[in-house]
Amino acid sequence: MMTASEEPIARFTRWLRQRPNSIEFWELVVTDERLVWCYVGQSYRSMLLRADMGERDRALVEDSRLEELEGLAEENFAVPLENLESIRHVEGTRFRRAKLEIEWVDEEDTRYDGRMTLVSTSEADPQAEVVAALEEDPRLDHVDVEIETRRWPFL
Repeated sequence: MMTASEEPIARFTRWLRQRPNSIEFWELVVTDERLVWCYVGQSYRSMLLRADMGERDRALVEDSRLEELEGLAEENFAVPLENLESIRHVEGTRFRRAKLEIEWVDEEDTRYDGRMTLVSTSEADPQAEVVAALEEDPRLDHVDVEIETRRWPFL
């Protein structure tokens, strides 16, 4: 639950979740109390229907107050920091996009079962620095934070 003194720590922007027939776009906001997952749209995997439909909602997440984030879309949810178990960033290469893997204790039985893997969109900036900053944050001492560099640039 959010308090009036909640402060933002980090934001992961321009990430997607690949589904069998669609691509979901997500923004993640880390505060000193929770990790808020903000759904910002979806696109279909068909080349004819593919488009990044998340731009308007990304701006909405950017402009919203922390206490409003969960209410922006019915898919949005939050994970208390104490429930986070791991944050793993796998750096991208010329041929593969970066990945962000997050695990948490899923007390609320969300449809994600306490684990989600996101892939960076083509417009995403490398966000390994964001993960590195979280690794140094004492509020996340209990979280296994890892940055992985692929051994070969083509893998």
